[in-house]
Amino acid sequence: MPSDVSPTARALRALEILRTRPGTTAGQLAERLGVTERAARRYVGILREAGVEVESVRGPHGGYRLRRGTKLPPIVFTRAEALGLVMAALDGRPAATEADDPVGTALGKVVEALPDHVRHQAATLREHAKAAPDRRSAGTDPAVTSALVAAVAARRRVRIAYRSESGNAWESEVDPWAVVVRHGRWYLLCHCHRADAVRAYRIDRVRAAAQTGHECAPPGDLDPVAALEQHLGSGWKFPAHVVFDAPAAEVAPWIPSPMGRLEPMGDGCVLRGSTSNPAMYAQEWLAAVPFGFRVVGGDELRAAVAVVAQRFAAALET
Repeated sequence: MPSDVSPTARALRALEILRTRPGTTAGQLAERLGVTERAARRYVGILREAGVEVESVRGPHGGYRLRRGTKLPPIVFTRAEALGLVMAALDGRPAATEADDPVGTALGKVVEALPDHVRHQAATLREHAKAAPDRRSAGTDPAVTSALVAAVAARRRVRIAYRSESGNAWESEVDPWAVVVRHGRWYLLCHCHRADAVRAYRIDRVRAAAQTGHECAPPGDLDPVAALEQHLGSGWKFPAHVVFDAPAAEVAPWIPSPMGRLEPMGDGCVLRGSTSNPAMYAQEWLAAVPFGFRVVGGDELRAAVAVVAQRFAAALET
């Protein structure tokens, strides 16, 4: 722990250690705090002077522990924890600086409950730090998100009402496997009984969710993040088959998983994927790859690339 940490901050950290690890010895406490045993005992003394009932138990299984029934402050954060919490909130939700934003309101309550020496810095950071909104993020209904997370935890099938990007509305029962956050968007990774296939649904498009009486379970070897990445690059309406004039190892850093699967091919490589938006695929993804390529499959993608090429060519006309 840095040498500029105040005694109060270390005492609060000691309190957190004793709360989560009853029976911690003076030596163990000193090691976790990064101080001498004498200093660790002094921080225990500070806690006792503040009214926290810390018991000392002798013997081979002894150590410090909080007396049963001890009431702790509602929120105990170190300065680093408090600042980290504010930074994470602003990073994930720039509107958290606003008092009328739900996350902003909650964050304000947390900051107000902090000890004085921590609250000042956290409040200053929240007031003066600004964050640019992520254009890819999408707001989700906390109630719907909570219902889906509860279903994942309970391993219960859910009936959802969904509206697609094109505006089509439908209902289906799904086996919820995981909730995954990716680039500011929340996804429900599940098995959809309507499609009889694995699906990743945007939670901001889920209008309602209710558990059913059916039990369900995810695959035993499921890696939710990897499964989502793989799913986002396959199963879409328009195929994408692109050959690159460079080795796969050099092209791979420029190919996000939703673009598809990259495979070696001779001295170059080939990308096999699909998309629901060929224009975006051509303008935002392919145009950013700094290697020569040919679109050998997918008429819609070829047409989208042709539009981009014509626009760039027109920019050079004199």
